[in-house]
Amino acid sequence: MASTSKTLARRGLALIEAMAAPHQIDRYLELVNPMATVRDIRAQVVSVDHPTADSVTLTLRPTRQWRGFSAGQFVQVGVVIDGVRHTRCYSPAGSASSRDGLIELTVKAHPGGLVSQYLNAHAEPGLVVSLSQADGVFTLPIERPSHILLISGGSGITPVMSMLRTLVDAEHRGEIVFLHYVNTKKDVSYLHALKGIAERHRNVKLVLVYTESGGGDLDGFFDNTHLSAVAPWIADPETADAQAYLCGPPGLMHGVREVFRELDIEHLLHTEEFAPAAAEPGDAGGEVAFTKSGVAAENSGKTLLEQAEAAGLSPEYGCRMGICFSCTSVKKLGRTRNIRTGETDDEPDKKIQLCVSAPVGDVAVDI
Repeated sequence: MASTSKTLARRGLALIEAMAAPHQIDRYLELVNPMATVRDIRAQVVSVDHPTADSVTLTLRPTRQWRGFSAGQFVQVGVVIDGVRHTRCYSPAGSASSRDGLIELTVKAHPGGLVSQYLNAHAEPGLVVSLSQADGVFTLPIERPSHILLISGGSGITPVMSMLRTLVDAEHRGEIVFLHYVNTKKDVSYLHALKGIAERHRNVKLVLVYTESGGGDLDGFFDNTHLSAVAPWIADPETADAQAYLCGPPGLMHGVREVFRELDIEHLLHTEEFAPAAAEPGDAGGEVAFTKSGVAAENSGKTLLEQAEAAGLSPEYGCRMGICFSCTSVKKLGRTRNIRTGETDDEPDKKIQLCVSAPVGDVAVDI
């Protein structure tokens, strides 16, 4: 009986949507109540805090379609600015096991960051944003390691903060080291929360490094001495059950990877990028054709997303770092290079991510 009712409901919805064409029914519902949706996921801001001078923490209440997240994953958040919806990726910072159904995001206002600047300046309770289901593979294993090293820098703190909160909520008894790099003490987004967790949980060790002002628990930037000081067990072959999780700016990511590579323990390191890689200008040459728009431009060597924008086009994108796949388009012909992996691809009529694909010579892409 229940199955029959669901089938009838789906048929009724399909009929209503057919009558509402060319727009989805949610486009009409949002005119009455932005949080009333049939298919779309939306979230309403219920509280706003500014933990640092250049960041904002938003607490969101999602609509019923939201399925939750795993610690370390990201969501796509869309806001309308001057009549245009812009989407960006952010990692929830709260515990994945929280039962209140809320989502906590901390967004740093990056120079030139349209969405981050807007949210920092204008977000207030009642604001409704679009939302995606959580995605990403930067997550803790189901079987928790006995020793866990969490490393973050700047605004890369959010996914590992979620991991820490999730672990302590689950009463994880293994050793946890939280190593965070930031310019000065006033730039730590979760200072009070971190200290509270470390005080309440004896298995959690908090290490803060202030790279510009000094005065932290360690001096300077990440290196072998930092690793030995906070987690000597990570390189100990007898500690078979140890893992490290890293998210931060490119400099920190590179430094940590190099140390783990030198110690031959790179297989223990799991990473999440929050800043886009840069294309090498040496690959410039030839012409880039945007076939659907009838636009062509000299190949500058930058990513296809950047070159499309420079040519006056506005392709859809989200993260700009090869995570969310919002900017996927079809490469009609030519060679592209993945700026994250260095791999090249010559296959025609293939879907590629514009934000991490740089053209090598002549390339045609269907945008």
